[in-house]
Order: sequence, then structure tokens, then C-alpha cells
Amino acid sequence: MTTSAESLHIVCPHCHTTNRLRVADQGKAPECGQCHQALFNAHPLALDDTSFDRHIGRNQIPVLVDFWASWCGPCRMMAPAFEQAAGLLEPHVRLAKLNTEEAQALAARFNIRSIPTLALFVNGKEVARQAGAFRSAADIAQWTRSHL
Repeated sequence: MTTSAESLHIVCPHCHTTNRLRVADQGKAPECGQCHQALFNAHPLALDDTSFDRHIGRNQIPVLVDFWASWCGPCRMMAPAFEQAAGLLEPHVRLAKLNTEEAQALAARFNIRSIPTLALFVNGKEVARQAGAFRSAADIAQWTRSHL
């Protein structure tokens, strides 16, 4: 999971540059070396066709992806809990959202059959999946931690 015992690669949620971050600095509000914005801001990152593989493949922290669509009632109901879960899980887990209507090829690639679906990626590989809406941020955090 780490490039060495002391550092991680973290992809910036703003400019998508890969940063090397000392593990000891992970919880100290680190900034991107390229754009100088916060690497963690307690909000899910919106992914698209272009940024998805970079964040899944290059982040050396787990990435929890919410596959959703704007027309989906359960997706909209779960959105505030997912937003709050980012505050509970960062900086050890990156939370991201992927709109399946805008990224249909990615939804097909990951065989997303119902939404919302949460998928947890570690070192670029999917390790857990849950279809259906969670009721609370605590439930999302607990489910995520149980698969790490």
C-alpha cells in the first residue's frame, strides 16, 4: 500500500496530480505540490471518465466510490450521509462519486446493475461492493472499515 514504509501517493482532488506524502503528515492538512490546494477536504470527489482510473490506480489509500445517478431517489437520499462519511473516513480513505449517466462506459465496465452502489477499491482493485442506500454516515464508515 505504501511506496516505502514512510510515504504514500495521494492524487489531488483538484488538479489530479499524484503527490508523495509522508505518512506522518497524512492527518496534518497536507496540500498539493502542484496546485497548493488541500489534498483532503472532507467532501467526496466527483469522478468522470478521465479522472476515474487515475484516482483508483494511483491513490495508495483506499477509494470508496458511490455509483449514482441524478434521477435516482435512493441516491439522492443517501448523498448527505455519503458527504458526512467523507469527514469520518478522510484522510485514510478517499470518497468519490461517479455519475453513471455521465460515465456509462465505466458503469458498464464495473457491471453496475443497480444504484446506488458503493465499491471499495484498494491498490486499484475492487475489494468490496454493496448495492442499495445506506441510512447514515456511520453505517457507511463502519461498512468501509470492515472491508479494510
